[in-house]
Amino acid sequence: MENKLYTITIFSENTVGLLNQITIIFTRRAINIETLSVSPSALKGIHKFTITVFTNESTVEKVVKQIDKRVDILKSYYNTDEDLVHQEIALYKVATDKLLGLGSIEKLVRHYNISILEMNETFVVFQKSGHYAETQQLFDELSATVGVLQFIRSGRVAITKHKVERLSDMLETLKKFEQ
Repeated sequence: MENKLYTITIFSENTVGLLNQITIIFTRRAINIETLSVSPSALKGIHKFTITVFTNESTVEKVVKQIDKRVDILKSYYNTDEDLVHQEIALYKVATDKLLGLGSIEKLVRHYNISILEMNETFVVFQKSGHYAETQQLFDELSATVGVLQFIRSGRVAITKHKVERLSDMLETLKKFEQ
C-alpha cells in the first residue's frame, strides 16, 4: 500500500494524561507524528485533537480503531487532504538590516501574503498562514537571501468539508436511540 499524509481527528473530553495515551499508540506502531494540535471543538465540553501522520491506509485505519477503544475517546476519524480545509501558521524572525538590504520588502509581503507582527531596529517577525508547501517556500527563500534567526510552524488545523462535524451526526443518532 502507498504511504501518504493522513489527518486523524479525535474527539474527547479534556482528560489529564489522554495525550500521552494517544501518543503511545503511535509509538508502539513506530509511526511518527508529523503535526499535532489540540483545542476545544465547536461542541461544548469536547476537545479536538488534529494529528497528521505519513503512513498507509491500512495502518491508519488500525490506529483509529485502536484510539476509538479508549474509554475517554468519543470518536476518531481519518481523512486525506481532499476531505479537508486545512492551514498552518508559521512565524519567521529575520534581521532588519539584512531584510532592508534586500530592497523591496513590500514586494516580499505582497508576493507571499505575509503579515508583519513586529518590526524594530534589530529584527522583523513575519507571519504566514497556508499549507505546508507555502510556508516552507517562504522559509527557503528567506534562508537563502537573508537568513532566518528563528522559525516556528504550528501543527495543522483542519475542518472537514462535511456540513457539520461528523461527531455531531453521531451524537444526534445516539440521541434518537435514547428516546
